[in-house]
Amino acid sequence: MAKKSTDLKHIPGEDPFIVARGGFYRRWLSMIEDIDELEGIVASLDSTTEDNWVPIWRAAGVKHEALGDNYDANGDHVAARKAHLLAKTFYAIGRFPSEVSPVKAAISADCARAYRKACAHLDPPMQVIDVQCDGQRFRTHFRAPKSDKPVPAVLIMCGADVFKEDRGWAAELALDAGLASLVMDAPGTGENPFPWVPESVKAWVAAIDALMARPEVDETQVGAFGVSRGGYSVMQLAGTAPEKIKAVVASAGHPFGYEMTEDEMAAVATARNRRSTFRFGPADGPPSFPTWSVEKEKEIFEGWSLSSLGLVEKITMPVLMINGDSDHLAPIGNIYFMLESGPPGTRSAKVYKGSGHCAFEHQPEWGPASFKWLADRLQA
Repeated sequence: MAKKSTDLKHIPGEDPFIVARGGFYRRWLSMIEDIDELEGIVASLDSTTEDNWVPIWRAAGVKHEALGDNYDANGDHVAARKAHLLAKTFYAIGRFPSEVSPVKAAISADCARAYRKACAHLDPPMQVIDVQCDGQRFRTHFRAPKSDKPVPAVLIMCGADVFKEDRGWAAELALDAGLASLVMDAPGTGENPFPWVPESVKAWVAAIDALMARPEVDETQVGAFGVSRGGYSVMQLAGTAPEKIKAVVASAGHPFGYEMTEDEMAAVATARNRRSTFRFGPADGPPSFPTWSVEKEKEIFEGWSLSSLGLVEKITMPVLMINGDSDHLAPIGNIYFMLESGPPGTRSAKVYKGSGHCAFEHQPEWGPASFKWLADRLQA
């Protein structure tokens, strides 16, 4: 019997040479059915620098993209979509963490191409929408259920190192719940040119405005959904534009306002510093992730926390928060902090015991439940 992701050990962390629940590949596990294939690819890796990393993941992507092309040629569009999505996922792993070099930009283009092929026969179709903001524009993906009247909608926010091509599953779940959706890259990632600074929330507001302006959308019933750093982003958006956001689902997210103990901050710094030891770009290039410290964590809190930005009490719409109780990047205290504030009855949470960042291994449960929850609050 083929191994499933649920059969894997739970080993939180960022080690790309280990395939485990809560580990580095948690971002993509739900998109890969054949865990044996994934483990075989990982076993063939000698390093994470792009000279070794990118060719191995590209070879896996090319293999499945070719299979998808053959299925398409034979008219089996369902099998083709499945193969093209898997190709996209392997290309996306090769691109990690972002387009930091020409080699990474090339495999990022492979990822986008495979995703376009996977979406070629969708019904209802995926539309590419360019959102304008401050003289710049960024590309988003829009889908809407077939309806003779406007429907509620949700903005789907990506995180730091997973782009909109990897959030198609969320758009599918939105459709299943009767919701339209707009999927966007976070600032500083993918096709979003805005820098990752608190002020870039204006780009998210522009995306909400574009979503509300769609004729397929009921502009009075718009929510937001985000995972990982996207979980923080939708909370920041909700506090910034509470008159536009009617309901929010945040899977993980940090910092909300929970002040960690020195031991907790040291643990987060340790986890981030382990990640900084892996170089994913050129062998002679800069580190892919910065070194971390308790002082850096305090600086991030002062500049980014919802409490420091004065947003906590502005988040008065229904909020559902999700995470594992052993998250090494977004401490669970963030959820408890938010539950202690806001109007009674507006904030709820699902915490998975013994699970890590975003509780990704439980996504088959919390994913559909999140969009059903949104649909109920948005009156879909």
